[in-house]
Amino acid sequence: MTIGICGAGTMGAGIAQTCLQAGCTVIVYDSFEAARVRAAAFIQEMTAKAVQKGITSAEAAEAAHGRFSVTAALDALKDCDIVIEAIIEEATAKNSLYAALEDILPETAIIATNTSSIAITALAAKLRHPERFVGLHFFNPAHIMKLVEVICGMKTAPATIDAMNAFAEKLGKTAVEAKDVPGFIVNRVARNYYLEAMRIVMEGGATTPQVDALMRSAGFKMGPFELVDLIGVDVNFAVTMSVWEQYFREPRFAPALLQKEYVDAGLWGKKTGEGFYRYNEKGEKILPD
Repeated sequence: MTIGICGAGTMGAGIAQTCLQAGCTVIVYDSFEAARVRAAAFIQEMTAKAVQKGITSAEAAEAAHGRFSVTAALDALKDCDIVIEAIIEEATAKNSLYAALEDILPETAIIATNTSSIAITALAAKLRHPERFVGLHFFNPAHIMKLVEVICGMKTAPATIDAMNAFAEKLGKTAVEAKDVPGFIVNRVARNYYLEAMRIVMEGGATTPQVDALMRSAGFKMGPFELVDLIGVDVNFAVTMSVWEQYFREPRFAPALLQKEYVDAGLWGKKTGEGFYRYNEKGEKILPD
């Protein structure tokens, strides 16, 4: 099985690693050279760590490298069985990509989107073959997190859903079929996890580290601010905006001004070295003196 990944960012690279681990041939497309370089370095690093930990053999790692490539040419995806889109959370950009993909892919190929919140039915509206379009939402870090949401649009064929459930199983993931509603399952529920935490800090009820410590003590692996930094403050904010707009600006989904300030300042979390926390070159949190 040959899998194309459009978008070599954090999610795209993680999905690529997941597919490689499952024995797939993977081609990652991105128009930005820096993104392609980072994705290739990430795959090499993750594969090397897997060998060091005894998760895979040196021979299997070498074979995986042989099944992986990055490209700036969209035509390189023309023989893919599945193409997973993981680009910016913006409908116009996604639609332009889908139109180009339909021109080069065989009619049997499935186009899947890793969108966090945009309606699958709306994204499929301009496609010639909406029956082969589906939501396939992974969670960060994609090569570790087991859950995958499979989202069916109004015109998605049942066979496409069946194929995605089987694909998720091949990847070692747990597939959950979600309704095509804003935020699907996880991102709809998680809005409260992020937004209530930000409101508490904005109102002076607690500090950012205090909120995170309290949530970890309650059993969460990461606090809300730590998780937003990992996802990307900008990415998380874009999803919040999308969910809020699609729910006709329902007040309980309203974005937090605190987060917008961080986005405007370019403090986007781990990927920029600073968000709600500061990080060193290894991505480790720098504790205050």
